[in-house]
Amino acid sequence: METWQTLIDEPAVIALAVLALGFVVGYLVGRLNEQLLSAAGVPEAVEGTPFERTAQSLGTSTVEIVARLSSWFIYGIAIITAIHIAQLLETDVFWERIIGFVPQVFIAVLVLIVGFVVADKAELYVSEYLRGVKLPEVSIIPKVVKYSVLYVTFLIALDQVHVQVIALYILLIVYVAGLVIVGAYAFKDFVVSSAVGIYLLLEQPYGIGDRVEIGDRRGIVQEVDLFVTKVESDSEEYIIPNRQVFDEGIVRIRD
Repeated sequence: METWQTLIDEPAVIALAVLALGFVVGYLVGRLNEQLLSAAGVPEAVEGTPFERTAQSLGTSTVEIVARLSSWFIYGIAIITAIHIAQLLETDVFWERIIGFVPQVFIAVLVLIVGFVVADKAELYVSEYLRGVKLPEVSIIPKVVKYSVLYVTFLIALDQVHVQVIALYILLIVYVAGLVIVGAYAFKDFVVSSAVGIYLLLEQPYGIGDRVEIGDRRGIVQEVDLFVTKVESDSEEYIIPNRQVFDEGIVRIRD
């Protein structure tokens, strides 16, 4: 009996018990919060918001993130309490570090939230800006912009909590270099079309309302922008990349 009493009084045993209890409570609280938020209609309230769209693209949701944060908070409290009970660290130094670490975690979380919103807004803005571009390669640009912003956001957040991110910065440099090389090859038509578009907009060899022939397509010019020229015939509308206009040449038909 005394042996069991001695064992129970051991700080390490008490710490393990607190840790186990904390993980059980954290899990249950997370599940409970998820059910309460769902019952309160939170998923419908946040549907369509930038954060929810970003969360769904990562395979989760706002409700799941909030529920997991509540669980992780309890896990953290349990771990800190267990470390304190087991006396694994000097108490004064330990709590001094914890107090100094909490604001850094808060800033990191704030950076992540802002980063998710900015990434989503950047994707929407780029998608809207490139909506009129009919080149197939362009559809990937908004996603590249979004995940690039998220990557930089995670770097900043990790740096706030003093995680060594030198390897991630090197990876970022390699990523940017690869993006430039691959982009230069994949989007050469896009670049050429935009360059030709600038020429067409400045020189204006034809304008809206002119009857033209480009290759085997003939019709009236409806729109000329940086990337494409839209020509409409009696029954069809042609959307012609400006590079193709430059390659095939332009014939203005005079009535």
